Amino acid sequence: MAKKDKYRLIGVDPGTNVLGWAIIQVEKKQMKLVEMGVIKLSHLQSQPVKLKKIFERLQEVIAQYRPNEMALEAPFFGKNVQSMLKLGRAQGVAMAAGLTKGLEISEYAPKKIKQSVTGNGNASKEQVSAMLSQILKEKIDTSSLDASDALAVAVCHFYQSSSALGGGKKYGGWSQFLKDNPNRVK
Repeated sequence: MAKKDKYRLIGVDPGTNVLGWAIIQVEKKQMKLVEMGVIKLSHLQSQPVKLKKIFERLQEVIAQYRPNEMALEAPFFGKNVQSMLKLGRAQGVAMAAGLTKGLEISEYAPKKIKQSVTGNGNASKEQVSAMLSQILKEKIDTSSLDASDALAVAVCHFYQSSSALGGGKKYGGWSQFLKDNPNRVK
């Protein structure tokens, strides 16, 4: 997608009990949090009903906030096969919700997200949330770490996309990169 001066991203942290989402607006290469929230599903017993709810609610969020792209946390490898299957289904349904609304989709591994936001691929959820507050220069509601995880996915996508580096600009060294990206310096 050709980047515009102003566009929106939705980040999604898939889950079958709680799914986090966050919308950021990018204007002149600066990020601003628009909204973040969760879709609570633990009260629903049936997996198909949970998946239907994920699809419907994400489509409502997309229609309301009109993001241009979607970034999702990719399922990580775990020991519980049933949990992985359920998480993969939730991610697939979230993708379908975005694709049917015309969004480009990107996936990022959990370690890549943490690395992009904090510089440490093994950072805790609390460390990620604290760094997001610094990056966005506003207090991040930590009552739901699923929502702040979704925000981290969106921020990671911004950093990984060419828009974060000036449209794919190549840098000759750290000094030029830091000069052009002062918001990335802690």
